[in-house]
Amino acid sequence: MSDSMKRLVDLMAKLRDPEGGCPWDLEQDFRSIAPHTIEEAYEVADAIEKGDMASLKDELGDLLFQVVFYARMAEERGAWDFDAVAAHITTKMIRRHPHVFGETVVDTAADQTQRWEDLKARERAEKAAAEGRRPSALDGVIGGLPALTRAVKLQKRAARVGFDWTRADEILDKIEEEIGELRHELRAATPHPDRIRDETGDLLFALVNLARRLEVDPESALRGTNAKFERRFRHIEDRLAAQGRTPGDATLEEMEALWQQAKRLEPHD
Repeated sequence: MSDSMKRLVDLMAKLRDPEGGCPWDLEQDFRSIAPHTIEEAYEVADAIEKGDMASLKDELGDLLFQVVFYARMAEERGAWDFDAVAAHITTKMIRRHPHVFGETVVDTAADQTQRWEDLKARERAEKAAAEGRRPSALDGVIGGLPALTRAVKLQKRAARVGFDWTRADEILDKIEEEIGELRHELRAATPHPDRIRDETGDLLFALVNLARRLEVDPESALRGTNAKFERRFRHIEDRLAAQGRTPGDATLEEMEALWQQAKRLEPHD
């Protein structure tokens, strides 16, 4: 272990020391820390999206701290420590890269991706057998993922066994079908919130399927659209502020005109 890593592990032990440690850190457990880990991962992604290397270094440190935190809590229980975590991932990566650490030959990145997925599928099947249950193509797609990301993973797993649309226009037909079903629910004499939510979910799932078929990451695409919306809406606020007004003082038509102005001001490739 490097000196820097050892200092971090020792620092975590001090923070969790019942004699003189940090009260907040001592109160935490695996469940209470998990939301912070998710937040830190998103902050890493945000720094990457912005191309901010200084922030990325900072956010990666925060994420590493989360790993050390979990390892310390596990060590306190007598389960495992940080070294065990590092040793386990090293062994797993060597096993999953036989073309680097063994005799297997892989010619392309696509071949490697296929071999990687095949190996993970065997590992999942072995785990299911050890647990005495029937394996599923969907095993290992955890429920805690963001919904868009999980939808992509579920669809990819189903596609691996042939349950998939083959053309984008087929998915567009499905999207139109889902829009029709949502319209039907909205036009009902007494709209039912649960059915509206269900049809909205079906529409989103179909849109994710289209993105996957077009090789577009829906999370990344939506992040880009969120950034675009934020940029244009701030333009609306700035222009109204120059008039001593706020969006609450403006009509929708005025704000739409400023939105179109923001679009025209954006650079085009």
